Amino acid sequence: MDSESLTVEYVLLGLRFDRLVRGFVDSYTGDPALRHQVAAEPPPEPARLAADAQRLRAEVAASDLAEPRRRFLTAQLTALECSGRRMAGEPVPFVAEVEACFQVTPTPGDPDEYQRVHRELGALLPGRGPVAERLRAVRSRVVVPADRRAVALEAVLSALRDRVRARFELPVGETVEYRVVTDRPWAAFSHYAGGFRSKVAVNADVGHRASNLPQLLAHEAYPGHHTEHCRKEAGLVRRDGLVEHTVFLVNTPQCVLAEGLADLGLHAAVGPGWGPWAAEVFADLGIRVDGALAERIDAVLLGLLPVRQDALLMLHGGADEADAVAHLQRWLLMPEQRARHLVRFMTDPLWRAYTTTYVEGYRLLRRWLDERPAGTSSADRYRRLLDEPLVPDSVRAELGAGV
Repeated sequence: MDSESLTVEYVLLGLRFDRLVRGFVDSYTGDPALRHQVAAEPPPEPARLAADAQRLRAEVAASDLAEPRRRFLTAQLTALECSGRRMAGEPVPFVAEVEACFQVTPTPGDPDEYQRVHRELGALLPGRGPVAERLRAVRSRVVVPADRRAVALEAVLSALRDRVRARFELPVGETVEYRVVTDRPWAAFSHYAGGFRSKVAVNADVGHRASNLPQLLAHEAYPGHHTEHCRKEAGLVRRDGLVEHTVFLVNTPQCVLAEGLADLGLHAAVGPGWGPWAAEVFADLGIRVDGALAERIDAVLLGLLPVRQDALLMLHGGADEADAVAHLQRWLLMPEQRARHLVRFMTDPLWRAYTTTYVEGYRLLRRWLDERPAGTSSADRYRRLLDEPLVPDSVRAELGAGV
């Protein structure tokens, strides 16, 4: 099989996984004939898909594809093989599943560090009494009313888009539409439709705050998922003809990079001072936000990043859901409803391991951005995440080499 045919076979394999689990293909912008071909086939067998992934990985290794393409496809096919094996009923230990699917090893956090963060937060928050109650009080004051949600979303999206267009550039004609939904296992979701168009769904059940909308929309749109999809379609697909990047598959290593860069989106688009910047955006709408306090709280809460992964490891290590909910409430200072919402995400058949991509993706890419070589700007480093087919192993290799 020639090298380019291998990439088409990879796309077909990904589309076949979506026949087994709807949503496994996050986005597909390639030849519609390939999707029609898969739709006309008999339902695939998971064990066969796992074997096909293993075979394709061996063929990729022996191909004359450029090294970055071989590295990307090898990582993706390793993940697909693992998913196929698990779907076929083969027992796969949870940590081994995460390592195969995401090229990262999930590790629990340190309760002593959590206690230190709680003390620091207690010194920062106004008032007296339990830290969790004071945090809820601060947050309750900036919940966006339902009748102001649309104008707030539009204002933040527009302000972020202006920053990203100036700093990273966007293809002509790109657009983001949003809609408000309910009863979903996530807080927000960005679907890329191709042609530089995305639809962002925002879950009203979560109760979004003005203080977290900039982070949320930077993650989903500018310069997060939407921006990454646009730039990769413009560069890797249209300019370079790399067929493998017409499909984006969940539960694969590319998700670690995608979620990490998205969580760092506000850092990349605005950087220090994003709180006062956001306060100015909301002030034009008559919504009052203490941006400086919101930014300080957010910086402290980063120390609690591993708590979600703790709960994930608990759930898939034999603990019941009540224990995981209690852990999130205690250490992440979460209301019970929000903790249960997170646990629902962690137990969803498709998303069961996905929480790790946020935790380990942020950790890895924040270090990669911070430890950049002399003479390389943060914007230049982030632009590589938007444009190049990197995977966690290649990022770690650069860190080890000081590149």
